[in-house]
Amino acid sequence: MNDTEERHGEAFEFSEQLTVVGRKLRQGDTAPAFCLERFDAAEGAIRTVLLSNTSGTVRLLNVVNSLDTPVCQVETRRWEKMREALPEAVTVYTISMDLPFAQSRWSLSESIQHQLLSAHRSEDFGRHYGVLLKEWRLLQRAVFVIDRDDRITHVEYIPDQMNEPDYDAAAMAVQAASAS
Repeated sequence: MNDTEERHGEAFEFSEQLTVVGRKLRQGDTAPAFCLERFDAAEGAIRTVLLSNTSGTVRLLNVVNSLDTPVCQVETRRWEKMREALPEAVTVYTISMDLPFAQSRWSLSESIQHQLLSAHRSEDFGRHYGVLLKEWRLLQRAVFVIDRDDRITHVEYIPDQMNEPDYDAAAMAVQAASAS
């Protein structure tokens, strides 16, 4: 996997063209393993979360720039609402490079139940999933649906960082992956 590939102009915000680091993943690719963090407020501890922790289940990865931005907040709240209509065994993660403590504070204040995962410690997630924004050291907005066999069944990279993803297309991919 070429995680050093740079894609110029595939992401932007207003007139700022951004460089995305990492190869674009495609439907049918094996989902890259990841090791991310979350803050467990009840225990007061940082927990490691691996993709393999949810092997055998369908996963939806909602990748955002930062929970400190309005579009990312709207998107994360929307997935939280939509989560109720998804099959019960589906795991929804929102992933950003925000610190786990900040994610936890925001999640608690917004009553978000799905896990928020932090890629702050390493650029590996961003590079392996092809979403690392070089100029910002943040993640490009994207959605991935991963089936029970760790295959990507849906991927959407959002070029305009002010736009939200196609929620319906991702939800349909989750339903299809859950039915198979």
